[in-house]
Amino acid sequence: MASDLQLVVHFAICSRILSILFQMVFNYVIPDHRADAFQAPQLRNLSISDEVLEILLSGFSRWDAQHFLFIAEFGYIYEHNFAFLPLFPVCLRVVADLVLSPLQRFLNLHSRLLLAAVLLNAVIFVLSAVVLYHLGVVVLRDRRLAFLSSLLFCLTPANVFMSAAYSESMFVLLAFGGMLNLEKGWLVTSCILFSLSAAVRSNGIVNAGFLLYSQLRVCSLYVRHKTKVMEKDSYRSWLNLILRSVLLVAAGTAMIVLPFVLFQYYGYLTFCKSTVNPALDIPQRLLQLAGNKGYRVPDKETDPPVWCHRQYPIIYSYIQDTYWNVGFLRYYQLRQLPNFLLAFPVVALGMWAAWQYVIIDPWYCVQLGLTRRKLLEKIEQDSKLYSSFHTDRVFVYVVHATLLLVFGICFMHIQVLTRFLASSSPILYWFSAHLLQKVEPGHLAQDSATSIYCNKFGIFPRNQLTTLLQDWSGYSLTARCILGYFLLYWLLGLVLHCNFLPWT
Repeated sequence: MASDLQLVVHFAICSRILSILFQMVFNYVIPDHRADAFQAPQLRNLSISDEVLEILLSGFSRWDAQHFLFIAEFGYIYEHNFAFLPLFPVCLRVVADLVLSPLQRFLNLHSRLLLAAVLLNAVIFVLSAVVLYHLGVVVLRDRRLAFLSSLLFCLTPANVFMSAAYSESMFVLLAFGGMLNLEKGWLVTSCILFSLSAAVRSNGIVNAGFLLYSQLRVCSLYVRHKTKVMEKDSYRSWLNLILRSVLLVAAGTAMIVLPFVLFQYYGYLTFCKSTVNPALDIPQRLLQLAGNKGYRVPDKETDPPVWCHRQYPIIYSYIQDTYWNVGFLRYYQLRQLPNFLLAFPVVALGMWAAWQYVIIDPWYCVQLGLTRRKLLEKIEQDSKLYSSFHTDRVFVYVVHATLLLVFGICFMHIQVLTRFLASSSPILYWFSAHLLQKVEPGHLAQDSATSIYCNKFGIFPRNQLTTLLQDWSGYSLTARCILGYFLLYWLLGLVLHCNFLPWT
């Protein structure tokens, strides 16, 4: 296990280094597209060091990264800033002010924030790969599949968002960390991590479902291990267990949802109960930008926005509806066809994963995975059907990924699905690794250290994934499609996103 972990860490570090280097090259060689997107104004003069850092890392400050950097530097000034939750920009500011404070003589705050984002995400990404490995070992009960899944994570299709000034890396670490702690029975730690994930991205509140399901499993296991004759003491124990589970779920869910609720309340106070005088409290350059672009700023002298008068004045849903046109099937337009094609691979993998899991034992899935599998022994004996991906603990993760997929297809900008699923669920990596093991069992059966192939990839350590990549033409179409998808999106994201071109 130690050897596997070392390989995962090494592979993750190499992936981050290459991402940064490729970003520098692509950003320098390819001219930036002039996109109609939010760009934070520079209020300070740039030094030579700032200009050098801009040349080296500006590719990681595109699109939504501008919002995160702006919030970290100035706070929540514009109404649409509230679409981005606070934990990630707060961490950027802390790193820039504390860890990178020795550089303030050479770099202004904006430059230090950008550098903080790249460094912080690099460290978090490596930790996420380690956590995913441990989660795979616990859930899949298969060290090899967990190892291969973590290697695939290092080549994630959402690669550029794991390095840029985006919150995906932080979210995936907290979400996977919460899942791992819950699997180990550490409920308090799990709820804390899930709660922090809800302060990074709004879909973190969905993770409360894992807590609910874990308590349902506890209750179902208790019932299965008791005799049919319910004695008085057993009946009392059953009631105590139900009461304890209900209280745990209620308290844990409240803890998980609390950061999002508090953030909505902060938005309500900022715009609906505003005490801000823009002329005194907001820099003139930012007010000028708001006037030119039509951005709303808090102002105690003007009428509050319309969402303040709703029964549930939630600023997040209002922004998604008004600024980004997010709603049921709103994105289904002919001109968005290229974006649907862009999201097709992750949609196909997500649906395929759900189908493959359900078809093995449909009745078990109908019963929500709360009963003992009657077909388990038969399935395990048939190696063509069974793999570690089909274990009982995977059920809740398949349901979670499927719900996110359906919600994304129906409500979200479809191209966002790739990074949405890649940073929220381990299923994409587990199922892809399962398919590779299924179609290439011979090549993946041996340990990396005993591989017959020498390493041809320079700084990359020899492992199962590099072994597959070295004999590309000798593998099945399925293996080439999966590896090609991961490699293509890993690289293409850097080319397009870093030059202000549309991407996932």
